[in-house]
Amino acid sequence: MNKDTEFTEEKLGQAEKTELDAHLENLLSKAECTKIWTEKIMKQTEVLLQPNPNARIEEFVYEKLDRKAPSRINNPELLGQYMIDAGTEFGPGTAYGNALIKCGETQKRIGTADRELIQTSALNFLTPLRNFIEGDYKTIAKERKLLQNKRLDLDAAKTRLKKAKAAETRASSEQELRITQSEFDRQAEITRLLLEGISSTHAHHLRCLNDFVEAQMTYYAQCYQYMLDLQKQLGSFPSNYCNNNQTSVAPAPSASSNVIGSSALTSTSGLVITSPSNLIDLKECSGSRKARVLYDYDAANSSELSLLADEVITVFSVVGMDSDWLMGERGNQKGRVPITYLELLN
Repeated sequence: MNKDTEFTEEKLGQAEKTELDAHLENLLSKAECTKIWTEKIMKQTEVLLQPNPNARIEEFVYEKLDRKAPSRINNPELLGQYMIDAGTEFGPGTAYGNALIKCGETQKRIGTADRELIQTSALNFLTPLRNFIEGDYKTIAKERKLLQNKRLDLDAAKTRLKKAKAAETRASSEQELRITQSEFDRQAEITRLLLEGISSTHAHHLRCLNDFVEAQMTYYAQCYQYMLDLQKQLGSFPSNYCNNNQTSVAPAPSASSNVIGSSALTSTSGLVITSPSNLIDLKECSGSRKARVLYDYDAANSSELSLLADEVITVFSVVGMDSDWLMGERGNQKGRVPITYLELLN
């Protein structure tokens, strides 16, 4: 009650107030500023890494209960799984089905990278910030509160000394003032030493910030590489499957063109290739031809041949086989291969 009364009177200007030295005031201001901005940065980083507020609340509850939150599939992983399931349903031997599977696999890789970013950032960036708020700053706040109480005790002792009239009362008040002054000075020194550690805290948080930036850099580099690889895979698909659902038409060669067959085209690599219609025409001819594989294909069963992008295999038609397939041969391996995965070479 005495402290409350003293504090109220000081606020109202009715009592003397011992001022802290300028250096200590600056340290207190710096600590408070650090606390406020650390909280804001920490909370917004959590929003960046986990946009779902319900998921953040769930993680917070599990953390307070000292239990591990259940692992849940993230958005890129879920999208990737949907794409893979759809591609499998449509058929991995079709251009669209295979493209969906390739996209789905890339999305799942991005999901894994996203999970690693969250884990790394939480460990190397968020945890040190949270430790400061819940540890060091709480200690500073506690000592600052003690300093406030010691100051109020000192001011009260000064007031009593001023009001003391009898010699005996004055002697007692002077003794009390010396004791409260000593306690205030000691607490001010303790608080000052703690506050001067804020500079070390800034240096530590700077290192953590560098770790966070490095984790983000790694994440975005991975995502870029994954998407670049995916773009290359999709770009190798036959053009009549990749131009906004519009079938591309090969330009008619002139009479002077040095090509084989009326529907032949010249590839950017200088090889003479045939249009998709000629691949189908091949089924009506006898003999075998060489073909370049456009993109990877995983055999669905033992009757099919797995393919690797850019390899060259031998293909030939078999009477009665589905028009979308040819028989492929690589060394002593043989199996069905989808026509849309091939670029026939002359």
